[in-house]
Amino acid sequence: MKINKETLNTLKNFSDINMSVEVKAGNTLRTVSVQKNILAQAEVETTFPQDFAIYEVNRFLGAASLFDDPEFTFGEKSVKIGNNKYSLDYVYCDPHMIVTPPENNITVPDPEVRFTLTQENLSQVLKAGNVLGTPEISVESTGSEMVMKAMDVNNDSSDTFTVNLDGTPDTKFRFVFKIENFKMVSGEYDVEISSKGIARFSRNKLQYWIATESSSNYGG
Repeated sequence: MKINKETLNTLKNFSDINMSVEVKAGNTLRTVSVQKNILAQAEVETTFPQDFAIYEVNRFLGAASLFDDPEFTFGEKSVKIGNNKYSLDYVYCDPHMIVTPPENNITVPDPEVRFTLTQENLSQVLKAGNVLGTPEISVESTGSEMVMKAMDVNNDSSDTFTVNLDGTPDTKFRFVFKIENFKMVSGEYDVEISSKGIARFSRNKLQYWIATESSSNYGG
């Protein structure tokens, strides 16, 4: 069978969240960070015939890149990658050796905040955060306007980058995220944030659940 480029790119993105992955039979890929504060799920075009686990995803992708449009033949203990001339057997790992996602996705309970995060706004705030070296991203409301910031919540004198967001909330809030947890593929996302400590970023068949930090507040 073939694994298409879109599926390989999804695995590459998921490797930024967790270096390991357990793939289940079917066309849904899921991963969770070692700290269990990021969960991601994608429906992909490739349908995998069986369950298997890869300890180091980037190494697996590197092995696949040795071949031009390789075939993947999944066996009991390894997958054969190759073509008519060359091949390699890539051995699975024991799923118990890696951190794997929970069986069910996280529910975002009664999200108080909903908005659309454009690709441009997401890219700008991440770029600013990297340039300024700020550790957090916040979504905030003064009660009349909503903004997203790249900032250091523990340092009032630090540089802050602000993006104005669409929406006119009537409640004050500040939801804080570690910038290192923003591992999303570039694009536009529908965002839901709950004061219970979780946010969901979704686009097409791709979803990320990211925990908010303890410094977040709603209605304060």
